[in-house]
Amino acid sequence: METEQARELILDFKAVRRHDISSVGGKVASLGELIHLKLPVPPGFAITAEAYRLFVDQSHLKTKISDLLDKLDVNDIDSVAKASKEIRAIIEEESLPKDIRNQAIVAYKDLGEKLGVDDPEVAVRSSATAEDLPTASFAGQQETYLFITGVDDMLNAVKKCFSSLFTPRAIVYRIENEFDHTSISLSVGVQRMLNSKSSGVIFTLNPIDGNQNVVVIESSWGVGETIVQGHVVPDRFVVKKHPLQIEERQIATKRLMTIRRPEEEPDSRMSEIEVPQDIESSPSISDKQVLELAKYALQIEAHYQRAVDIEWASDRETGRIHILQARPETVWSDRMEAIEKADVKRITAYKDTVVLVRGLGASPGTASGKVQVIRDVKEISGFESGNILVTEMTSPDWVPAMRKAAAIVTDSGGMTAHAAIVARELGIPCIVGTNDATTILKTGVMVTINGSLGAVHEGVMEEKHKEKLPSPAALAAAAPVTATKLYMNLGQPGKIDEYHDLPFDGIGLMRVEFIIADEIREHPLYMIENKREAIFIDKLAEGISKVARAIYPRPIIVRFSDFKTNEYRSLKGGEKFEPQENNPMIGWRGVSRYASPEFEPGFRLECRAIKKVRDEMGLKNVWVMLPFVRTTWEVQKTEKIMAEEGLERNRDFQLWLMVEVPSQIILADEFSKLCDGFSIGSNDLTQLTLGADRDSGVLGGLGYFDERDPAVLRSIAHLIKVAHKNDLTVSICGQAPSVYPELTTFLIENGIDSISVNPDAIAETRKLMAGVERRVLLDKATGHTRDSKNGDFSPEWSSSEQGSKKSD
Repeated sequence: METEQARELILDFKAVRRHDISSVGGKVASLGELIHLKLPVPPGFAITAEAYRLFVDQSHLKTKISDLLDKLDVNDIDSVAKASKEIRAIIEEESLPKDIRNQAIVAYKDLGEKLGVDDPEVAVRSSATAEDLPTASFAGQQETYLFITGVDDMLNAVKKCFSSLFTPRAIVYRIENEFDHTSISLSVGVQRMLNSKSSGVIFTLNPIDGNQNVVVIESSWGVGETIVQGHVVPDRFVVKKHPLQIEERQIATKRLMTIRRPEEEPDSRMSEIEVPQDIESSPSISDKQVLELAKYALQIEAHYQRAVDIEWASDRETGRIHILQARPETVWSDRMEAIEKADVKRITAYKDTVVLVRGLGASPGTASGKVQVIRDVKEISGFESGNILVTEMTSPDWVPAMRKAAAIVTDSGGMTAHAAIVARELGIPCIVGTNDATTILKTGVMVTINGSLGAVHEGVMEEKHKEKLPSPAALAAAAPVTATKLYMNLGQPGKIDEYHDLPFDGIGLMRVEFIIADEIREHPLYMIENKREAIFIDKLAEGISKVARAIYPRPIIVRFSDFKTNEYRSLKGGEKFEPQENNPMIGWRGVSRYASPEFEPGFRLECRAIKKVRDEMGLKNVWVMLPFVRTTWEVQKTEKIMAEEGLERNRDFQLWLMVEVPSQIILADEFSKLCDGFSIGSNDLTQLTLGADRDSGVLGGLGYFDERDPAVLRSIAHLIKVAHKNDLTVSICGQAPSVYPELTTFLIENGIDSISVNPDAIAETRKLMAGVERRVLLDKATGHTRDSKNGDFSPEWSSSEQGSKKSD
């Protein structure tokens, strides 16, 4: 039932608390809570969500808005943008109801009296209500207007905030999530505007590593927009909580600042200017202010009983510190909470259970179900949906059964085995390298799989309080912007419907093997022999186009087939065309197949499928990549075949080489002449650099197969340096960045252009990338150096540096 207070149109900040979110939104509710704590918060008032609803009802806007939304095509960007523009214009052209207008004017004049001015300068901020906007995915979608002066400008800014509920991004999100446009509402906070001398943010933990024993403060000159937009490297202070003392100072060269420009129009009164040279390298706040901010932060953290993220500013005239906003810190807090919950579940759920089998936890999560042991791929047609698939090892032709499995357990394989990669893409638990699961586990037995712990438990253990994960759209809305592009690995085209809202910049690796094994299921040469090549081309083009269309105009890098001979033999008709190899992992695969007379006709079918997608379907965002490249001559021969099929490199069609063989590292300068970019396949590169079979559970368990090995890292650093010298882009699409955050840190520090990870790692990797990039910028700005955890992997190959470890 709605409270009397929630029905009010205008509320002073002092009258609201954090339980009033449904009326005034999270931003204003938090300000009211901080005022109650007697913290220095600039005064203001809220135009409530009830006022918005009254405005929409009395102006008869629902029908007008619905009519425009009914006509748009959500898949047409121009159509959505046009509808957004028209809806916002309709809202902003309407007059506010008399009651709202009069009460808002009175509140504005009252604020002026408190401040001793006739027309106070204010910030007009959208404040989303949690009740109306059920997920965090709307964060940042509504607008804020700064340096607003005068009644008319204030009321116009309020209407602009109201209309910002219908930005293109918000419209699309609501349609895709079947949320009623006409049921949403918004509150607007009108607050005294500070003419900031300096401003910034505070975290009550270290946002880079989650350390809860410190407070981290960032500060720069002027209004905080410059920091928010990433246009300046701020000063950074690390304060130890107990006892309260400054542990670290990093004073940056702050070249830009945002200031007020009173002579400009109300919505463009801010101007970004160069910082005067005499203060650009000076601390933007004093040590005394740093400690004052830290005390405020600890007070707020204690009140909310969790880590918080705070915005602050110091008044140019008085020098006084003000708190502008406080919200829960979510990145590390949620991660720690999840870990704590997981630990509790381990204790309560697994304390007294029998562990039947142990192995390497290759894909996280838990699942219960009936064991079904399958030793031969020919038996997968009898696999029942929801069972636990137990087998010796999987390959691409096992995918139909894997898609139906609740979890996967294998005898052999390591963290980069086929089963591990596919399970992570499917989002199901997986345990590899158990050695004897197919012997110990019997078909029909009920078990619980813990993919995080690498254990198979006897019986069924249900999790009563399974945590609801945020939607892809919610993750996308909360994702920070990064200079390094974040791509996604994908195999199954059908999964793009589930993943397309995740915060990724394109598909860095699309494996066509999944389409061939799951949809085509026949050897390409067998299909040619039986005059069925058109079916191969059409099905391959259909799978690729589904993904390309869903993410357009973002690029999709399609890797030509990389089946090994044993995998090709398992396809219908494959035995006739494939030799027996003792070690197919380093045998006839990748480009060596395309360049050979025996397989060339099959490769031409793949080229024709790509051409069909690009030319007939018009999806020019499709690029290609050659896997397992060994020599320059085979690339040249392959490019000749591609050209004959109408695929030639140009500005709109890029050819990348997957870097998996050490010969490419050694001859990186020569390979650079043959492509537009490199993508590191860390699994095979590690295998061939260290001579460690990537599918060997024994070697993996002993620590031999490790993408973080100094030899691998030095190879990667060398490739990046040579590629950049030749103006080529470098990415990585192997499993490693999805598993090891420290490798992601190393890659960014060495200047990699993009990173491609599995879907389940997208959100966390984006956050990690942003933190690393910020630290790298800080280090450059301050001249600060630090030792790499892995030593200095110099990209030079002179004998004097082999085996040496040098300082930065």
